[in-house]
Amino acid sequence: MSRTMQKKGVTLIELLIVVLILAALSAIAIPRISQSAQNARANACDTNVDVINSAIEMYNADVGSYPAALTDVTGSVTYFPDGAPTCPFSTAYVMNADDRVTPHSH
Repeated sequence: MSRTMQKKGVTLIELLIVVLILAALSAIAIPRISQSAQNARANACDTNVDVINSAIEMYNADVGSYPAALTDVTGSVTYFPDGAPTCPFSTAYVMNADDRVTPHSH
């Protein structure tokens, strides 16, 4: 009786197929992840604008007039005890003539 010995293991072709599948999955996933990060920054910016505008309205209710400068609100511990919100795009928020902060283009 002759016995054939079979070695068990992974062939080079099988390994290449696995690597190609992983490369294809990462090519799909990485752009989506980076787009999600961009969307999160844009949403954070929009939320910060809403929070600052709410603080401007609270300032108006407390003082009886709108602030002369945005720093009157953002620099106050009354309205932002933990500090004013910062833009995730590293730009400054600006109050317009209508006493509102509007989001900049992302």
